[in-house]
Amino acid sequence: MDGSNALGGFLRARREQVRPEDVGLAVSGRRRTPGLRREEVALLAGISTDYYLRLEQGRDRTPSTQVLDAVAGVLRMDHDQIAYLHALNRRRSRHGEPPPSEDVPDGTLRLLDALPMPAFVQDRYLNVLAANPTAEALSPTMRPGANRLVAAFLDPHEAELHEDWERLTAAAVGQLRATVGAEPDDPRLLSLVGGLCAESERFRRLWARQDVVRPSGGMARLRHPDVGCLELYREKLVIAGTGGQTLVIYHAEAGSASARALDLLTLSSTPDRGAARL
Repeated sequence: MDGSNALGGFLRARREQVRPEDVGLAVSGRRRTPGLRREEVALLAGISTDYYLRLEQGRDRTPSTQVLDAVAGVLRMDHDQIAYLHALNRRRSRHGEPPPSEDVPDGTLRLLDALPMPAFVQDRYLNVLAANPTAEALSPTMRPGANRLVAAFLDPHEAELHEDWERLTAAAVGQLRATVGAEPDDPRLLSLVGGLCAESERFRRLWARQDVVRPSGGMARLRHPDVGCLELYREKLVIAGTGGQTLVIYHAEAGSASARALDLLTLSSTPDRGAARL
């Protein structure tokens, strides 16, 4: 992960994933370069090839908003990718700034205690800071001190638990980049990404793609060893004033088989333990 030229690396990764035919260019002969060539991006964006080369090489540190928008259009970036591109362009070093607090607000902890369905709080690096007993009954990796991304890639039980493990892991990597990746010098991000790159070939490939995915909820399909198959809605709610903490809640459609199975899981968890926390 090269923090010194994060913007250039992102442009190169996106360029390599756009085919010439995607932007209306005719292809003749064999191409040694995956995706678009630099000169093709420059031509379509209305800038010189030399200027685009300087962008990718990190030799131009002050591209205008108009230039970046033009390049983003050529590279078929979506809204989230464009926002990430501009964040890379205006990023400032976090050196000397205090790290975000890991203290979960008392009100959020009381909410965890009260929720009957699985719920936990994670920070921007996907470390679990607090969880209720039902969350830990759903998965042991939903416990304080665990990292959800590390578990997803390195814990074989997570792959067995999630029917859509490949989609889930790809989305998780894109969400990490969207949340923290615009600050590539962040030492905690460097440690997390470096460790996963060393241990997981799949993570290494996904991180190199530089996909950007806005953190969001959705449907989770699980195969729980005790209560069987579950189809649960996963909500992700940002906790205001915490520097990136998120409350993650799993819930089932009322009256469904998943709701009944989730009730059994809730009953099996320790009722008087309260929300576990760091």
